[in-house]
Amino acid sequence: MKESVLKKYYSEVVAPELVKAHGYGNRHLVPYLEKVVVNAAISSDWDKNFIADVERDIGAICCQKPVIVKTKKSISNFKLRKGMPNGVKVTLRRRAMYDFFYKLVSIALPAVRDFRGVSGKLDGRGNYTLGIVDHTIFPEVTVDKERRVVGMDVTFVTSAATDHEGRDLLRLLGIPFRKKNA
Repeated sequence: MKESVLKKYYSEVVAPELVKAHGYGNRHLVPYLEKVVVNAAISSDWDKNFIADVERDIGAICCQKPVIVKTKKSISNFKLRKGMPNGVKVTLRRRAMYDFFYKLVSIALPAVRDFRGVSGKLDGRGNYTLGIVDHTIFPEVTVDKERRVVGMDVTFVTSAATDHEGRDLLRLLGIPFRKKNA
């Protein structure tokens, strides 16, 4: 199986740059991307066709079949009963992860109107979550007038110990972080 373009770029460019910037003594200390988790929530006013559409769209975007997440308990204020579908999620690893990351950075994010970069705030452990309001920025999704727009969260889980290391890793891989003064 052929190696992913982004994985090769990580091995040849990103890892040596991180070693030079942070002075790692061992190559196993260099942070890397462990997994990418994509999840999309479904509102309480759903129907079976909508759930199937979301599942199909997220599956096409990620090239992997998503798992339907169901509610664990009933909440009457949100019109939820235990066992109702609440969202879909996909966990990407290895080649699928790098292919999705490359597609997100090179195709989907530049398609956002008036895009000026993403927030540089990480979670304190080197992981980053990116909220996407409209899933139709991906080329696999067809845009119809009757189609409802679905938002999704993309979480990049890294092996970095600090936010600084995680931000450097993601910046070198291609995430367009917003400038401080912007």
